[in-house]
Amino acid sequence: MKMASIKNISKIINLLKQEIRHFENPIATEIGERTKDPFLVLISCILSLRTKDTTTGPASKRLFDLADNPKDMLKLSKKQIEKAIFPVGFYPTKAMYIKKTCKILVEKYDGKVPDTMEELTNLPGVGKKCGAITLVYGFNKPDFIPVDIHVHVIANRLGWVKTKHPDKTMVKLMEIIPRKYWYDLNNLLVAHGQNICVTNSPFCSRCAINSYCPRIGVMRSR
Repeated sequence: MKMASIKNISKIINLLKQEIRHFENPIATEIGERTKDPFLVLISCILSLRTKDTTTGPASKRLFDLADNPKDMLKLSKKQIEKAIFPVGFYPTKAMYIKKTCKILVEKYDGKVPDTMEELTNLPGVGKKCGAITLVYGFNKPDFIPVDIHVHVIANRLGWVKTKHPDKTMVKLMEIIPRKYWYDLNNLLVAHGQNICVTNSPFCSRCAINSYCPRIGVMRSR
């Protein structure tokens, strides 16, 4: 079986673009492309942590129907936010993060979302993944490659990187992936990971990029 090579990146990207036409966009991407609103992307990303998009999407809609900006969000009680976002994972903690983040945005940034990684990752509950998602899909600034568990797992299976943590994967991918692919990579690999290259027992038999993947670390596939 061929070892994956970064030389095949254009072929892999094109194959994945064809494949994901049959899948729904990841929730943060969908919200960003539809609304062009960094705040909605940021909050939906906080909600998405350790939660499937099938749960995050409806939860985000319920919350944004109540408040779609930091000032209005601050008017909601923590209990109101919890009720709206349930059953996302760790919903009481995320409700607290949302309240604290909105307070900072109103008091420090006049209700605006900052557009630097340093400022974003200083917000409660916001790590590099959410910071990158907000910059790329909220501000349309492809200066980072957002990396969640799907991107991390697939990049390691392809042999592009050999890393233990998504944040390290982000750094390594940004060193080797041509910049013109940065905007699309998260969207493509997340959709691929949610539907085909799942964390446990991936569907290698119907994978669009099977011939370019050495399946590093895959113990069992379908």
